[in-house]
Parts: sequence; structure tokens; C-alpha cells
Amino acid sequence: MSFLGDIASFSRTSLKTVETQVTTPAGQVLVETRVDGSFTQRPVEGKSLGFVGDVKPDFQVVEVRPGLLLSSQDVATNLDLLNQHCVTHILNVATGISNVFPDTFVYKTVEILDLPETEITGYFEECFQFLDVARDIKGTVLVHCNAGVSRAPSIVIGYIMSKEGACFEAVYQELRGLRPAVGPNDGFRRSLLKYEATLKNRDNDREV
Repeated sequence: MSFLGDIASFSRTSLKTVETQVTTPAGQVLVETRVDGSFTQRPVEGKSLGFVGDVKPDFQVVEVRPGLLLSSQDVATNLDLLNQHCVTHILNVATGISNVFPDTFVYKTVEILDLPETEITGYFEECFQFLDVARDIKGTVLVHCNAGVSRAPSIVIGYIMSKEGACFEAVYQELRGLRPAVGPNDGFRRSLLKYEATLKNRDNDREV
């Protein structure tokens, strides 16, 4: 039978009751069960460590190179902080984050999903062009995503690698020293390492 046939012939009576264990923010462990449309919870003896939601704004601004800044989305919504750092251009590589001051700054929005399967290098050309334009006119460009951890740092790392011929690990460690939260996802790291090899081949061809 085909997969669609399996779905069409499937009966809800074939479903099995399962229990789900959850932990509340306070650390209480509960077991949840749903039977015949009714939902029940029962506590489990003992207590695990709870968790705290990170609701504190991240206003750290890192100057990676003259005219090139890195941050989270929180900085991009703080006009005083943007003016304090003389920002003229903003590269927004977040998802679902609008540009708050369109009459004040030059924006470029490139929505990038923070997923390992996203090919980050496919966005390099348009992002790098924007960074070049801003810096060529002695402007200051801020690169941000949502958390300033994976997407924006990956763009900045790739840009520096392209401009300076530096290896991924060196630039990555430099950014980690400036902003410890930096941590491109595994897919981005693999792409950046491949990009490093591409740049080396490019430079070798020029020397020939």
C-alpha cells in the first residue's frame, strides 16, 4: 500500500496513549496525559533545576573593524545607542525584525534562516556589497540578526575573510574574544570553512 493509502486508511483507534514529562520554569516535573479528549497532569516526586527566560536586552556593540559593528536586534531598536556609535547604515539579516528608523539610516534587509541547512555563503555577495558601500564613504555599518550569535557573526566573519585573506578559525576566535556569545551554527561553520578553501584557491590562482 502507498503512503497516501496508509494515511487514508489510518484509524484514530490505532493511536496509543503516551505520557509526556515536562519541567516548569520553577523546576517542578510533571507528567501530562491526554485520554479520550481529557487532559491530566500529575507531579513527579523530586525537583529538577528550573530555567530562567532571557528577557534582558542585549545592548553590546562590538567594533570589529573601523566602520564595521556587530550586535543583536536590541541595539538596532535603540536610537540613542545607534547615534552614540555614529551608525549610518544597518544590515539586517534577522527574520521577522522590521527596520525601525528608515528615515534616519540606510538599511539593507536580507532575511536569513538560522538553520544548518541554510547556505550562508549564498548571501555573501549582496551583503558584502552593502558593507563596502557604507565603509567606502566613511560611514559606519551595523550588522545584526536576532540574537547576534550566528547569522550576523557569520556574515562579518566571511567579510573579513574575504577582505583580509584570514582563516575562519582566526576570525572566529577574534570575534569570540570581543563578543563571547558568538557561535555560528554547525552548517554555517562548515560553509565558512569551505569558503576559506575557496579563497585560498582564488589567491593561488592570482599568484600563478
